[in-house]
Amino acid sequence: MHYPDIDRYATLNSPIHNLEPRVKILSFTILIFSVVFVLNIQAALLGLTMAAIILIISRLPISFMIRRSKVILIFILPILLLMPLTVSGTSLWSAGPITFSEEGLSLALLITIRALAAITLVLTLLGTQKIETTLKALSLLKVPGVIIQMLFFTYRYIYVIMDEFLQIWSSMRSKGYAFRLNRYGLSIIGNLIGMLLVKSYERAERVYRGMEAKGYRGNHISSAPFTIQATDYGAGLLLIAIAGALQVYPLVII
Repeated sequence: MHYPDIDRYATLNSPIHNLEPRVKILSFTILIFSVVFVLNIQAALLGLTMAAIILIISRLPISFMIRRSKVILIFILPILLLMPLTVSGTSLWSAGPITFSEEGLSLALLITIRALAAITLVLTLLGTQKIETTLKALSLLKVPGVIIQMLFFTYRYIYVIMDEFLQIWSSMRSKGYAFRLNRYGLSIIGNLIGMLLVKSYERAERVYRGMEAKGYRGNHISSAPFTIQATDYGAGLLLIAIAGALQVYPLVII
């Protein structure tokens, strides 16, 4: 099957790719939090513009971003419809008891723009370095080893679980099963999910025993230190300065 590797383009050459992993993680994290906590649409648009510029500098394909973000956007788009109808305020349009408010629309746009900017930055961060490099940098940043190992095994075995799901699904389809949105169809899906959970648990037990037999004792991955150059400090400080500017911008334009 086709595996949607998040780090498929990690071998490209760009200033973002070449940024030292620890500096990249810290500066991007600060910038992401800054974007998420802006309080007006103008600052959010500025954050989205900065995220788009960083994406262009990274040379990651736009198709890569669209494929990875469309699932998340499915959960965000309903906000554009629900917020204007549920937040009270100045009426832009009404039909009987239904009112489309200006304040609700502004809030929905703010949330959507912030989400788009954050998604772009997260995918740029993860897409410009190997997952092993990201975990290694997290280890050097003193992130607890348990969290690092959970991230590694989740990333590694999510594809195995996807494979098993498709195998079970193909077997069901070959026997004539066709999904119907009724009680019987939902019960079949419930049984499928239960079977998948049992198989995953049994696989985890086998993998853990195999790791123990090879000397695994729960220690985090070994890693050699990275080297931070002057350019890395400069780029990191620039990203942090952008994050600070996003918070100061609303105070300046008032």
